[in-house]
Amino acid sequence: MTVLAIDAGTTGVTSLVIAQDGRVLARGHREFPQHFPAPGLVEHDPDEIWTATLQACSDALAAAAVPISCVGLTNQRETVVLWDRATLRPATRAIVWQDRRSAGECDRLREHEPRIRELTGLPLDPYFSATKLAWLRGNLPEVWAGVREGRVAIGTVDSYLLARLTGGRLHVTDPSNASRTLLFDLATAGWSAELAELFDVPEAALPEIVPSSALLGRTAPGHFLGLDLPICGVAGDQQAALFGHAAFTPGAMKCTYGTGSFLLVNTGDRIAPAGAGLLSTVAWQLGGAPVQYAVEGSVFVTGAAVQWLRDGLGVIGDSADSERLAASVPDSEGLIFVPALTGIGTPHWDPRARGALLGITRGTTGAHLARAVLDGIAYQIRDVVEAVSGTAGIPVSHLAVDGGAAANDLLCQIQADLLGRPVVRPETTEATALGAAFLAGLAGGVWSDLAEVAEVRGGGRVFSPREIPEDGYRRWLEAVDATRRFGS
Repeated sequence: MTVLAIDAGTTGVTSLVIAQDGRVLARGHREFPQHFPAPGLVEHDPDEIWTATLQACSDALAAAAVPISCVGLTNQRETVVLWDRATLRPATRAIVWQDRRSAGECDRLREHEPRIRELTGLPLDPYFSATKLAWLRGNLPEVWAGVREGRVAIGTVDSYLLARLTGGRLHVTDPSNASRTLLFDLATAGWSAELAELFDVPEAALPEIVPSSALLGRTAPGHFLGLDLPICGVAGDQQAALFGHAAFTPGAMKCTYGTGSFLLVNTGDRIAPAGAGLLSTVAWQLGGAPVQYAVEGSVFVTGAAVQWLRDGLGVIGDSADSERLAASVPDSEGLIFVPALTGIGTPHWDPRARGALLGITRGTTGAHLARAVLDGIAYQIRDVVEAVSGTAGIPVSHLAVDGGAAANDLLCQIQADLLGRPVVRPETTEATALGAAFLAGLAGGVWSDLAEVAEVRGGGRVFSPREIPEDGYRRWLEAVDATRRFGS
């Protein structure tokens, strides 16, 4: 028995065919374009996401050449997609989670932030979906008219892809994705009429909320590669990664190094109060079981900083070159890089902060810059761990990691050194797709229970911390303060 896992990320779509024993039998990956119409604005063309999905799945299925038991989906979160219900074509470009254009909408609604936090566990920030919808309502009236008339559907990337996979038969989302919209009541695990009214979003345009692991529907052969397959799992990418680490018990923790980095801690069926920039969120819901919750720390730019080195500056030719270049010098020689290229997240939540390089000298080289970028990624994660272990009071014994940048041995070692705790990297670092497969496979009969999933997951490589001076972290905190003052 096998599962087709679709991981629709921020820069591309990855498709894995995963066997019952957890092995990855085949892989397909296709990038899609990033659109930057103005500083601070990030958009995707939903048609390009769908094309990349078809291509990645076709590649993986052709390479595996085995029957598929079921399909699981995971996706970039908070990104909003609007599409025509009849044609499934996008009504406008998707506004990506990194986009900061709705900062003004947040300022306009700031007096309501305490109530928003109470209901959703989230701050009022451009990062989240409802603020982007408020911007669309005010700036694209012709599109919003279609929403009000029922012709245009609202969703996140999971809802859009599920509609495309099923030929428009499904308009659904799961609690993990819904909980990232600022329209979801954590306590009732459903859409909030109060918040929908506050953001002026018609509830009828929103998707139905269904479990993360259940039979959701079937793919439409005329729309999806001629295949009629059960779709049995869906979750936001970070929650899927937590599930992919088999982090099923309260206190289990992981950090995904993707375009951004996200650290999640399982809190079971308890909504844990968050502080210091941490978020309360849904982890997942299995079948008819109660919703499970998590605490999350969010870092907006990590892998995207390496991509910036490659595409923006031309310092490296390939993202993998960052490790070799950074390892060619013993340290950054005092160079500090703050990767606030699209604002800064936990624990500061400052959408107006911008990236900075401090400590440049005549001797600074591309190698020092590459090392400073890896250091900056690891410093941001330490900030989040400090918030989890300090403000939230959750013990941190080790950090499980995954995502593209987790394949970088140097980054994992730097992270362990800065945390003073072991970093554990599983054999399969694509935990996001693996989590989608596990969620689908549980509902699709590939695995019988969570214990079997945990056994399949297995162990990984451990990076043990080395003693390092603390003055680097002190200088990092000073650099963050300087960056935020400059952006204000």
